[in-house]
Order: sequence, then structure tokens, then C-alpha cells
Amino acid sequence: MGSFSIWHWLIVLLIVVMVFGTKKLRNMGGDLGGAVKGFKDGMKDGATSDTATTTPPAQVSGNPAADKSTIDVEARQKS
Repeated sequence: MGSFSIWHWLIVLLIVVMVFGTKKLRNMGGDLGGAVKGFKDGMKDGATSDTATTTPPAQVSGNPAADKSTIDVEARQKS
């Protein structure tokens, strides 16, 4: 009663194939595989670019207001 037998899983598989069709299931499998491969490649590229040394942005002048890494934002209320 706690677990399903192989016959239950075969019936579920048959119903899924009848609803979606084999072509759509194959396309979904290919898309999922491509997404996983892209994710792995992105993680690999991200790990190598994080270890590279980067220089902080240079300050243009001694004036802190001229620092390009600071963003000055003015909040306005909607009328």
C-alpha cells in the first residue's frame, strides 16, 4: 500500500505518452538537457572569471562627488 508497483508506473507512463506524444516529450527532454549544459558551462565560466584579478575603478579626481562608482538618485513622488 505504501509504494507503487511497476504496473502502476507503466500505466502512468502510458497516460503521459498518450497526452503529450513522443515528439513533444523528446523536444522537452532535449530542451532540458540543453538548459542543464548551459547552466554547467555558465557556472564553469563564472568560476574562472571570479578568480581573475580585477582592478577597482580609478577615481577621476580627489572630489568624491566625481566618483563614477557612486550613483546619485533623486526620488520623486507620483502625482
